[in-house]
Amino acid sequence: MNVNLKYKNSVFSFLFSNPDVLRELYCALKGATLPHDVPVVINTLEDVLFMSRINDISFEIGGRLVVLIEHQSTINPNMAVRLLMYIARVYEKSIASKNIYSTKKLSIPQPEFFVLYNGTAPYPDKAVLKLSDLFKSIEPLGIEQSKPVLELEVMVLNINEGKNEDIVQHCSLLAQYRAFIAKVREYQKDGSSLQDAIKNAVIYCHDHDILRELMEQHSTEVMNMLMTEWNWDDAKEVWQEESREEEREKIARNALAKGYPVEEVISLTGLDLETLKNIEKRQN
Repeated sequence: MNVNLKYKNSVFSFLFSNPDVLRELYCALKGATLPHDVPVVINTLEDVLFMSRINDISFEIGGRLVVLIEHQSTINPNMAVRLLMYIARVYEKSIASKNIYSTKKLSIPQPEFFVLYNGTAPYPDKAVLKLSDLFKSIEPLGIEQSKPVLELEVMVLNINEGKNEDIVQHCSLLAQYRAFIAKVREYQKDGSSLQDAIKNAVIYCHDHDILRELMEQHSTEVMNMLMTEWNWDDAKEVWQEESREEEREKIARNALAKGYPVEEVISLTGLDLETLKNIEKRQN
């Protein structure tokens, strides 16, 4: 597997960093067949300063298609606008040598956008996210709403076990990746720490010929990447919980300032008595 380990990849982008693998993945996603001699050129955006990837996967097929694929373990309704920004930069790179001010019409590859979701929150097998769904209404301006002049559609595919089996089974590496992640979660559910769950999943998959080459050659890198990915998700959950806590405390401060009884504030916010006492002290 020809990869540059200097870059801070996710395991997903690390796995799918080979043109032949990307050809198989695209064919599985589209239910299509591509000739083996059609060139696949990776053009994933990279942050040179920090040696990290900006997006997960971007590649051209035969100079006619440009495909952007993002891997998500949390549901993000804003992927269309993120991918709009990514494709603009991809096009900027690919046509940098061409004169966009020329009177001659340019010919650029057609884009396609995919998000592969394998988080734990419920999500349908397939969904389409549209850029236009994020637009503000212009009706308050007294202007009749019309068809958006700018659109971008993202196909979101759930790749968890039992979802989109026809797609996953047509891409061996995707099936193995899914099995590996499922095994990590299984060990966590049984009470293992994240680190132990990953270690045990690496051993299991090696013994059962799942991502075996990767485990043999890059087990340390895989461990480090997975720990970083999972800890990032955990951090986001903590931030969200802290945000909810701050909102409850704000409500409590307002209620106490208006003279609401402490018992009612506890019932309203779910905060404990000690927290409310500390809030009262800060107000006095």
